[in-house]
Amino acid sequence: MTHNIAILGASGYTGAELIRLIAGHDGLQITALSGERKAGQAVAQVFPHLIGLDLPDLARIEDIDLEPVDLVFAALPHGLSQAIVKDLPGHVKVVDLGADFRLRDPSMYEKWYGRAHDAPEIQPQAVYGLTEFYREEISSARLVAGTGCNAATVQYALRPVIAAGVIDLDDILCDLKNGITGAGRALKENMLFAERANDVMGYSLGGMHRHLGEFDQEFSAIAGRKVEIQFTPNLVPVNRGIHASCYVKGDSGAIHDILATAYASEPFVRVLPFGQVPNMAHVAGSNYCHIGVVGDRIAGRTMIVATLDNLCKGSSGQAIQNANLMLGYDETTALSSVPVFP
Repeated sequence: MTHNIAILGASGYTGAELIRLIAGHDGLQITALSGERKAGQAVAQVFPHLIGLDLPDLARIEDIDLEPVDLVFAALPHGLSQAIVKDLPGHVKVVDLGADFRLRDPSMYEKWYGRAHDAPEIQPQAVYGLTEFYREEISSARLVAGTGCNAATVQYALRPVIAAGVIDLDDILCDLKNGITGAGRALKENMLFAERANDVMGYSLGGMHRHLGEFDQEFSAIAGRKVEIQFTPNLVPVNRGIHASCYVKGDSGAIHDILATAYASEPFVRVLPFGQVPNMAHVAGSNYCHIGVVGDRIAGRTMIVATLDNLCKGSSGQAIQNANLMLGYDETTALSSVPVFP
């Protein structure tokens, strides 16, 4: 069986990554692509690396017929998916790569995104899209809310050890190094090469980053009590990747054993031998997350390091993994390519 797919927001980085990955999926047929600023252009004009693929031209969302579409990937700026998804035909499944449905409580969306939720009536339908922890719910969902890429990376590092109760929940510090593509494709002066090359830029510091809403929601639910982590994101001059260093209080050997057991049967999460630290370059272009555990010279302190590709496992790859479950395919379909190195 072939399923018809539409990608809304196909002119951005995550849209291009969806197209690249779906090109290797025998069960998914792209029948519509939207790109408001690029409407009327061929995909190869916008992304020359995709030349040769048989794809529809980019169009405005309002000009797309969604009746024959089975599943929509919404790769839109936050605030846009809510208005669009609530008016989609009822048979259309949705994987939203943006932030519009990640927070279960609409008031928390307003707190972190500075605007009222436009579709609170369908928010209860949304399943949080961290595949490894919501697999059963995703399989039967109509609407899946993809995670933030930073949020996914840190959760892979911490969810199992929070659930096991082996770390101090009041002393968690996460420092992230993020590739530039995480800031999107829109032209911004501070994202120019001359601005970002040879530099590291912290952003949304002091508890202001929007992904903290996801951490608060997920970690508090796991622990059964309020959990607030300290989180520092930094842009570094690389195209792709996230390197999350999470500093916790807990026995490093026990932490490693818990993570290794938790992910032993997961196809895309790999826990490295104790003391080995993962690199961003070793997951680039792939749907894999690598995790390493290192003991500190200070007894009882541990560093958990997680790396993934923000465009793939952190966004578009995760979206396809979820779509595979929603449409009845093996969840690894089109996602098993090894990382690109160097």
